[in-house]
Amino acid sequence: MSTTTPDPRLAGLLEGARSLQPRTVALRRQIHRHPEQGLQLPKTQAAILHALEGLPLKVTKGESTTSVVAVLEGERPGPTVLLRGDMDGLPLQEDTGLPYASEVDGNMHACGHDTHVAMLASSARLLADRRDALRGNVLFMFQPGEEGYHGARYMIEEGLLDDGVEKAFALHITSSMKSGVVTCRPGAIMASADTFHVHVKGRGGHGAMPHNALDPVPAAAAMVGALQTMVGRRVSVHEPAVVTVAQINAGTTTNIIPETATLDGTIRTLSETTRKLVHKELKQVIKHTAAAYGCHAEVSIVPGYPVTVNDDVVGQHVVDLAAQAMGPTWSEPMLDPLMGAEDFSYVLQRVPGALAFLGACPRGIDLDDAPPNHSNRVLFDEAAMEHGVATYAAFALDALR
Repeated sequence: MSTTTPDPRLAGLLEGARSLQPRTVALRRQIHRHPEQGLQLPKTQAAILHALEGLPLKVTKGESTTSVVAVLEGERPGPTVLLRGDMDGLPLQEDTGLPYASEVDGNMHACGHDTHVAMLASSARLLADRRDALRGNVLFMFQPGEEGYHGARYMIEEGLLDDGVEKAFALHITSSMKSGVVTCRPGAIMASADTFHVHVKGRGGHGAMPHNALDPVPAAAAMVGALQTMVGRRVSVHEPAVVTVAQINAGTTTNIIPETATLDGTIRTLSETTRKLVHKELKQVIKHTAAAYGCHAEVSIVPGYPVTVNDDVVGQHVVDLAAQAMGPTWSEPMLDPLMGAEDFSYVLQRVPGALAFLGACPRGIDLDDAPPNHSNRVLFDEAAMEHGVATYAAFALDALR
């Protein structure tokens, strides 16, 4: 049961978001047709700047990336709250059949970042109409390069947080949850994501005479099983960890024992302590397994995004805010974290805040049958964006009351 006094300023937000829905949908579809990847997204940046025209915002563009930062100053002085929407697409060939499907071969908004941009732009418009209720400033963070390019880190390095941000919030849409429902949790909500690369060196030879060679292939195969055993036996059952070998490469033909084999994969954990432990144990397992087969192995681990950790108070409060803004049926606590990763984690390392999920499973499709995020067939119910716009605005109004 909520202990928060209902905020009358949150009343009417959903109706306001609904009135903006044509704008929200139009911007989303424009960006969806023209997806861009990485840190340089000039068309997406131009669409955002156009959508913000006429609003009382101080807008700046990024220097090292095509980010956009827009600041709405409230009628009274106070702290700054940050709202984030990421901008980039993925290297996929879209296969949705949508009339506004991607027009760029090999590029698709398969993770819903087009909806994030559209919802954030509409929340700026919704909040601009409520400036007199804001005691402080709202910083709208339009971020490129979330999909593995560390876009949030680049923006922080350019001074995003230098003028003081007291709270931060981001939404992530998902086709795997009921449309319109906002869910959040305190503590870790998404995992760290590191990649590992293993180079196994043996001695090549004839496939018919393996005793005259040191075959790296059995060594590499043994490493796959050994790594799973390592997770189950060296990591506490109370600390989630995933080690996935996603690629194995060796050899050129059927009768040659290759000299080398390589393995590549990902490491996911939900705490920095477990992250360090897995790094240490993985290197040990690889080297000792190689030695058992008479081979030598070199291991490199490339650090990726850190664990996304919601502030305990803010993470819990988001659930209540969404219920106030839209009704209790549209808000629920998130029981378990996800092992995907997010570079909003960089912001949450510096500022108390939260990442929440917005369900957008298409109407008429069972949750179990809905193509997930990162699928070339993923679909999102656009009606859910009204709830996203209202939730963004509710967070800012509540933080700046």
